[in-house]
Amino acid sequence: MTFPKLTKLELQIMEALWTKGPCSVREIQEFFPARKRPAYTTVQTTVYRMEVKKALRRFKKIGTALIFEAAISREQAERRLIDELLSLFGGRSRPIMAHLVESGTLTLEDIREAEKALLEAPKQEDEK
Repeated sequence: MTFPKLTKLELQIMEALWTKGPCSVREIQEFFPARKRPAYTTVQTTVYRMEVKKALRRFKKIGTALIFEAAISREQAERRLIDELLSLFGGRSRPIMAHLVESGTLTLEDIREAEKALLEAPKQEDEK
């Protein structure tokens, strides 16, 4: 299954839903910091577009307010972003890893977790 490509604003809307759970458009808008808060109509239009993309769905209706919930998980969205980033580098992860090391973003603990995942990966394939 392919997951929709999300813009920065759409990812921020998804963050509200992942953090708070099902929300109305007003609750999503109020999740943004006050000084960077987009207009209500901007959030509303974006939410409706995201519904068409199947990134979120209508959960229920309370009075006239529609309540929306995330239709994709944070992990699914993160994987899509990482796949897009890797495609920019022709599928090569080495330039990304080198940058993370040089910038100090990648910790020794991150490397240990990645090594553990690599060692476990063949076991998962053998069990299938």
